[in-house]
Amino acid sequence: MSISVPTAPSMPRQVLYFADPMCSWCWGFAPVLAAIRSTVGDMADMRLIVGGLRAGESRPMNARAKAVIRHHWEAVQAETGQPFSFGFFDREGFVYDTEPAGRAVVAMRCFAPEATLDYFAAVQRAFYADGQDVTDAAVLAALARPFGMDAEAFSILFTAAEIRDATHADFATTAAAGVSGFPTVVLRSGSHFDLLTAGYRPFTELEPAVRAWLNG
Repeated sequence: MSISVPTAPSMPRQVLYFADPMCSWCWGFAPVLAAIRSTVGDMADMRLIVGGLRAGESRPMNARAKAVIRHHWEAVQAETGQPFSFGFFDREGFVYDTEPAGRAVVAMRCFAPEATLDYFAAVQRAFYADGQDVTDAAVLAALARPFGMDAEAFSILFTAAEIRDATHADFATTAAAGVSGFPTVVLRSGSHFDLLTAGYRPFTELEPAVRAWLNG
């Protein structure tokens, strides 16, 4: 299989979405992103840049870490209404490493760019709503199957050096852009960049700026 990692936008307008599939506020933002996608339609490219929230974490979660994360999840659920499976906190020895899920999303971006955001959403739902372990390559491969990527194709891409490098390039792009929190959305027009939001905001607050940008 030949691996190609697309980088250049094909349209002068582009929505840049900095996020992590294992970021709870990004899961809360999922319906907002869907509304942005619907509003933008074919008038602009949508580009997901994986942020690497906890990429490379190697320590199992302890009771204190679980309490902190549970607090965040409860806040996101209260603010956004998104579903959460709190059975996650009964899991022992879980290592909250977001690199595998991010790399799987980058693999999908290579395999089927048009499916990237839908696969990203599937990984989010599997983790937050369904309680699946999306640090597990087998789980990530199963989630890719409905998007036309069988287990063999997933394994080839997921383990490829080019995909690993592209994933870390996303992390570097995020850092170079000064993005320190997720979700972050930037609207690009040619060489001009406008920050739409840094952090969760409901679509009702963002819609006027999105429409003005599209009409600009």
